[in-house]
Amino acid sequence: ALPRRVAPRRPATSAVTVRAGKDPKGPRVVIAGITGAVGQEFIRVLTERNFPYSEMKMLASARSAGSKVEFDGATYIVEELTETSFDNVDIALFSAGGSISKKFGPIAAEKGCFVVDNSSAFRMTEGVPLVIPEVNPEALDGWKLGKKKGGIIANPNCSTIIALMAVTPIHRAVGVKRMHASTYQAASGAGALAMAELEQQTREVLAGEPVTMNVFKWQYAFNLFSHNAPMTENGYNEEEMKMVKETQKIWCNNDVSIAATCIRVPIMRAHGESINLTLMEDLDEKDAKELLSKAPGVSIIDDRVNNRFPTPLDASNQDNIFVGRIRQDISQPGKRGLELFVCGDQIKKGAALNAVQIAEMLL
Repeated sequence: ALPRRVAPRRPATSAVTVRAGKDPKGPRVVIAGITGAVGQEFIRVLTERNFPYSEMKMLASARSAGSKVEFDGATYIVEELTETSFDNVDIALFSAGGSISKKFGPIAAEKGCFVVDNSSAFRMTEGVPLVIPEVNPEALDGWKLGKKKGGIIANPNCSTIIALMAVTPIHRAVGVKRMHASTYQAASGAGALAMAELEQQTREVLAGEPVTMNVFKWQYAFNLFSHNAPMTENGYNEEEMKMVKETQKIWCNNDVSIAATCIRVPIMRAHGESINLTLMEDLDEKDAKELLSKAPGVSIIDDRVNNRFPTPLDASNQDNIFVGRIRQDISQPGKRGLELFVCGDQIKKGAALNAVQIAEMLL
């Protein structure tokens, strides 16, 4: 039985998987921000999952309008994102930045469109569900095409998604009292230009040339630095505070203590996170491993004999989150402390895949 302090949830699944492809009965879909890293990943994920659609429209800024995008055997001309872009649209996948989401998200929702937004614009807004389908699917109860007239749904921060995919099964079982995460975040979290800059700088350093710094203030190649999000008054940056606030909202639990240290590392597209937990009840590391082995969307790499644990390369281009280094925290009494190391693809499950899974739940 679930402990009373953890809100009972219906059994988590690996989200609703709908396979149909182009279908005259499918929803009318738009992608806002098609030219960005996550926008391009939307295309790959929709194709991999054969997401059903009757119409598809690709949207971007005026600068990118007129360019071409290949999807599902057809060529689409990218259109400029305007207020009329959402007329007669059922689902909009947004990854165009917070300011664009704030401007156009409410317009789309007012027109009856379901907006799945990848920015931070609405995550903490009252009444906007913040959803990881394997973690809190009940947040979308009643949200279905044909049963509700549009609305905005927020995709959590990538670091929050990756952490909670691993920690929530433990939280459901024994309750998490405190969580501290140290993140090792890839270039993809800062977008396609950051990924390109990392590659360019690597070539420049190896050639003995001056490095080009357009995206970050610091050399990125062969270096790491505190996450580039703005600092807040309490000494934590905005990325770290997102993990705190979003976890509390997703778990519907403001009593859990959370802190994070977020670091940008020279990796292309998958984040790593070292997670330390204080638990409400004892949990043996073997039982924790058993819980995680049954969790949807989670894979375990935990081979102590061969010193083989998750790496960002293991997680790159993969749907699942990878968990290892599952061990008792020897600094905490009894079996109330647990250590994990988690890796997940920031662009995929940390962004595009999670959003498409949400869209599948609307069908």
